[in-house]
Amino acid sequence: MSADAQTPAEPRPQAEAVVLVGGQGVRLRPLTLSAPKPMLPTAGVPFLAHLLSRIRAIGIEHVVLGTSYKAEVFEQHFGDGSDLGLHIEYVVESEPLDTAGAIRNVSDKLSAEDVLVFNGDILSGVNLTDLLDTHRSTAADVTLHLVKVDDPRRFGCVPTDAEGRVTDFLEKTDTPPVDQINAGCYVFRRAVIEDIPAGRPVSVERETFPGLLAAGARVQGHVDSSYWLDMGTPAAFVRGSADLVLGNAPSDALPGSTGRALVLTGARVAEDAVVDSGSTVGARCQVGSGAQVSGSVLFDGAVVEDGAVVERSVVGTGARVGAGAVLRDAVVGDGATVGAGCELLEGLRVWPGVELPPGGVRFTAD
Repeated sequence: MSADAQTPAEPRPQAEAVVLVGGQGVRLRPLTLSAPKPMLPTAGVPFLAHLLSRIRAIGIEHVVLGTSYKAEVFEQHFGDGSDLGLHIEYVVESEPLDTAGAIRNVSDKLSAEDVLVFNGDILSGVNLTDLLDTHRSTAADVTLHLVKVDDPRRFGCVPTDAEGRVTDFLEKTDTPPVDQINAGCYVFRRAVIEDIPAGRPVSVERETFPGLLAAGARVQGHVDSSYWLDMGTPAAFVRGSADLVLGNAPSDALPGSTGRALVLTGARVAEDAVVDSGSTVGARCQVGSGAQVSGSVLFDGAVVEDGAVVERSVVGTGARVGAGAVLRDAVVGDGATVGAGCELLEGLRVWPGVELPPGGVRFTAD
């Protein structure tokens, strides 16, 4: 090779993905005392596995996880990502940096021009290919997935003009001017990420996006009415898991077929028990004679004894629900026991290891 010959540069990937999974999941306690929110068993696998399957399905192979709380759990489970056909890297936040700060914190791992960024607790049916196409066809600096919701009063809203350009970021109000909200999924030009201040907390909605608008950058909205759910509360977690099992929400990671229920290997369900409405019965679980499990999630090793009723609830790893007990909209932590005949209603949460005695006592969150 002559002295002036040059080795061809490696082609840059067309797009990469960043998933922000650093939150503590306070609203989901006690479930998140033992695992980060994106690692909770959801329709048979960690919730994050569903998102990673959708990222891989559109041809993206490089994913960076921005971690913090129980950061080691992610790498212990997913490793380098090769089992999923991915190359996964991990960046740990030493202190909370907010959304934009967390994105900036992983920038050294990125090389593609376009970077898909996901909040790691959102279950969404948005077509990711269409989202990327919107970003590229409009030559946007940042593109936001905006979803239409029935009640935008619970969220800040994001108005757009006739060309789909974002015009403002509005706080929660009783009279929102539009029904579209920030859905927690973005496409950034990598240069925009590199311009985010490093080493301090930065909010995308209060600082980064308004700053881009003020500077005349193109902030594009990709608006749709696809399935969308913030999985941040126990009720939403149960609903999202059920929707994955029922096939209402998309995933390539479901460990079985969609249908009325998902019963994992090693679980034992009595012939006369009823398990339906998208319930998941984890490995080594036991569901007794005459029991009813509806729209619920039983983590591995949970036991539901004869005649018990579990509706829209979560029963943690190794927890036990006694004979004839009733759970409706409840959470039972890992290793806890609900005594025979007890009733847990209206969002009650039982902490790990707690034993509620039998005897027909009614418990409510109030």
